[in-house]
Amino acid sequence: MADPLLFNPRTYDPAHFDPETRRLLRATVDWFENRGKRRLIEDYRSRAWLADFLAFAAKEKLFATFLTPASAAGEQPADQQADGHPDKRWDTARIAALNEIFGFYGLDYWYAWQVTILGLGPVWQSDNAAARARAAELLDQGEVFAFGLSEKTHGADIYSTDMLLEPDGDGGFRASGAKYYIGNGNAAGLVSVFGRRTDIEGPDGYVFFAADSRHPAYHLVKNVVDSSKYVSEFRLDDYPVGPDDILHTGRAAFDAALNTVNVGKFNLCTASIGICEHAMYEAVTHAHNRILYGRPVTAFPHVRRELTDAYVRLAGMKLFSDRAVDYFRSAGPDDRRYLLFNPMTKMKVTTEGEKVIDLMWDVIAAKGFEKDTYFAQAATEIRGLPKLEGTVHVNLALILKFMGNHLLNPAAYEPVPTRLDAADDAFLFRQGPARGLGSVRFHDWRPAFDAYAALPNVARFREQADALCEFVTTAAPDEKQSRDLDLLLAVGQLFALVVHGQLILEQARLTGLDEDVLDELFAVLVRDFSAYAVELHGKDSATDAQQRWALAAVRRPVVDEARSARVWERVEALSGTYEMAP
Repeated sequence: MADPLLFNPRTYDPAHFDPETRRLLRATVDWFENRGKRRLIEDYRSRAWLADFLAFAAKEKLFATFLTPASAAGEQPADQQADGHPDKRWDTARIAALNEIFGFYGLDYWYAWQVTILGLGPVWQSDNAAARARAAELLDQGEVFAFGLSEKTHGADIYSTDMLLEPDGDGGFRASGAKYYIGNGNAAGLVSVFGRRTDIEGPDGYVFFAADSRHPAYHLVKNVVDSSKYVSEFRLDDYPVGPDDILHTGRAAFDAALNTVNVGKFNLCTASIGICEHAMYEAVTHAHNRILYGRPVTAFPHVRRELTDAYVRLAGMKLFSDRAVDYFRSAGPDDRRYLLFNPMTKMKVTTEGEKVIDLMWDVIAAKGFEKDTYFAQAATEIRGLPKLEGTVHVNLALILKFMGNHLLNPAAYEPVPTRLDAADDAFLFRQGPARGLGSVRFHDWRPAFDAYAALPNVARFREQADALCEFVTTAAPDEKQSRDLDLLLAVGQLFALVVHGQLILEQARLTGLDEDVLDELFAVLVRDFSAYAVELHGKDSATDAQQRWALAAVRRPVVDEARSARVWERVEALSGTYEMAP
């Protein structure tokens, strides 16, 4: 029987979505399954461009349906809907579902989709009707998009861009400069490019404009990675930029860059989940059917612990990400809580994915290198997600901006429901200025823990969360320590665990999660909190008070052998439940 927590292509039926979404998700799964595992692995090994996949997506209008906001789809009144595009909308819930499917079959497929999302971000935030119409038409034609932000010398430091736009005297510009690490730059029908004017200094000179990778003034230099992912370096030489190509100018261009990343980086968590799910089926099946010293590998206690830890960590990844979708979709000018939960999905969920793969790899050992496994590519690709759309350190530093208000200064909000409705998430393209993070308020995190106070390890983790509040009020970093990013990142890891636990508990309540799984997961989180507290204790600049606090925050999880055995039975039951068609 299929595990209800994990995606399984054999039983997948996303009945909670509307009929067309359901059809497209199932059609995508069927395309991969019909293609088969050997072809999937061979394309990955040979670094083949994704032409067949993109042809399928174009035929089904997959990207066009999922990535065209209703406002750009020619949405019409209900009595004229037959001639309109009722299934086109930007719906984070179904986008997340497709992320998971792409991750399950291969990150190369997800990457072409992900950078299309990034490329569309500045367009859908723009008031340029001509550019929006062109983007919608290109999507209908099955084209992919690209996001031309980072540069070889400056990375994503947009203050220092060397993409220069010189006025041409006729209301347009001539753009010259290079961009580096730009996905889909080899094939994009539209590339959203960030640059600055040569005639205006400072932020007022920023420009986002649309370029075409097929234009003769657009020069593709190379793929900078050894992969099917075409992560390009390209150069513009005197590229003509007309009024219809201008997406944003001045501070709005800067905000569009950051707000696009806000939209795009959310996708990394569910891609990581998909990778881990496919790898878990392979790992558990292999371990359970391999006999060592006369008994299955899964008979060894350390193997059971590692696979159980991997399973509950993966469950936590899914619970957190699913709940974060609700806050993303319910966001608005007066509710910007997503600005914390978004970097959490990017940083915390993806690093949990690395831990899940490592735990399973310790069990299956050499099998994880074999060329006929999905696991071999999973072990490689899982490393990329924490490093895309800002490093772990960048996102941890961002998360810290919210710590005081989240822990100590709650505000009143109406409860956010599960958001699986067929609605357009229009606010994502009118987020406004990318500032004021320190003023964002949150609902009280404690009720989520109170609801499960009877679970021993939830109660124990709550002790640690309360201790962190005490740390913030009595032993917080002083002004000098606030410049010590090494110490602050250790504090950030502790805070991230509290936020992680909160949304896991909220989603567990909404879904009726098995309490054995939940308590086993919180046993892992108690150990994690203790480990980060010990790390803080060892930091060079930690004060005596901080060192004492750190050791006092260490807790031992509550051990329950019967509970752990019941969770292990769920893990063991995964053996043989899914093997990709050959």
